[in-house]
Amino acid sequence: MTNDILIFAEQRDGKLHSGVAQTITPARELAAKTGGQVVAVVIGDGIDAAVDAVKNAGVDRIISITSGDLKLYSALRFRSALAAAIQKVDPKIVLAPATFMGRDLLPRVAMRLGAGLATDVTELSFSGNGALDVVRPVYNGKAFCHVNFPAGKLAMASVRVNTFAAAAGEAKASVDAMSDAGGAGDDRIKTTEVARTGGGVKDVTEADIVVSGGRSLKSEDNFNQLIYPLAGALDAAVGASRAACDAGYQPHSRQVGLTGKTVTPKLYIACGISGAIQHLAGMRGSKCIVAINTDAEAPIYKIADYGIVDDLFKVVPALTEAVKKLNA
Repeated sequence: MTNDILIFAEQRDGKLHSGVAQTITPARELAAKTGGQVVAVVIGDGIDAAVDAVKNAGVDRIISITSGDLKLYSALRFRSALAAAIQKVDPKIVLAPATFMGRDLLPRVAMRLGAGLATDVTELSFSGNGALDVVRPVYNGKAFCHVNFPAGKLAMASVRVNTFAAAAGEAKASVDAMSDAGGAGDDRIKTTEVARTGGGVKDVTEADIVVSGGRSLKSEDNFNQLIYPLAGALDAAVGASRAACDAGYQPHSRQVGLTGKTVTPKLYIACGISGAIQHLAGMRGSKCIVAINTDAEAPIYKIADYGIVDDLFKVVPALTEAVKKLNA
């Protein structure tokens, strides 16, 4: 086993996922303590731009695995490709962003290689015996769990997106190409198309900024006329409370909360959301929270960094225009 730290550098349509550069930050800190290198693995087809982006994130070495069969994500084929790269590098630790792809892929690879796996971690360090020690939130952030890996065994972890700052460095990494050998039975599943839900708007779990609306929006049309323009101006994702989703104003794929999705953006704007405990459980990890609500006693204001006690139907359009002017 080497002292290297290996990163799964996720790309989609040739574009590097933003969570990769964030994951490289703790990887570099760990590599500085082990004396090893940070090695990134890029898997796909037409990935030159993604490889260049990884170089600029300051890794030491890149392994590219390209094939027409890897153009679209396939759990079995990507599992075999990443497992082969890990066996070649023989790293001490394997990290990946805790995205939809990362959460689906890493357990499969860990099972194949007999490695330990911790998911959605927010802190990484070494324990006294030199083994990886990570912290992951449980019970929707109400408690934290320490996971300590056995020394001398391969450790794998997915890192929560937007937890670490994005890494940057000189584009000096060497690039090694690996052939896609595939594995027995990988062709049992073949991806023919990726269908996106919710149009071209970002997913709430992976966005730096989230603009959410509550039942106070009163209709889907008001979401389209108020929330989506503000989200577009901020290059943000659109979220919604459970009440808004249950009322049919937005699909449940955009629901933020205990029974929806947990988000940790740099900026969370809550429009017409009172702040029920179920909703707060899903967004309390946001770096900065802005609340817009006519009720000055709304629970959302207890955790908000900034509050606007006013009618969202007046505030949101004014805020959208202000953002557009700044962008111009």
